Amino acid sequence: MTTLFYVDDSKDDLFYLDYMSRKQQIDIDLFCFSTAEAALEALETRAAEGKTSPDLLVADLYMPLDSGIGLITRLRLDDRFKAMRLAICSGSDAAEDRARSLDAGADVYLEKPLDLAKIILNLEM
Repeated sequence: MTTLFYVDDSKDDLFYLDYMSRKQQIDIDLFCFSTAEAALEALETRAAEGKTSPDLLVADLYMPLDSGIGLITRLRLDDRFKAMRLAICSGSDAAEDRARSLDAGADVYLEKPLDLAKIILNLEM
């Protein structure tokens, strides 16, 4: 089963992705976090317990305390997580946002609203 961590300060976006996973009956372990710190703590706990990293971590580009880019940068510098697949998501389709995200180490840039079924399909390829 695919494991996905989703980090977004928007309660509406967190609710939407969780709702869509249930509505579309997508077989996924979805973990939603409202802060980068909460996601990082969960990743560290999983690592300490010997669990595998999620198949994908998706972080919102613009969050008030720690941007998605900040989280991606931190994860790429940590040997425990540097091989994990990482994505930045945003409502922005600006080329500069996409470039900044990929330059920071994101594997992919996703535009909102997220299409969970498409994300899972791309992970399986």
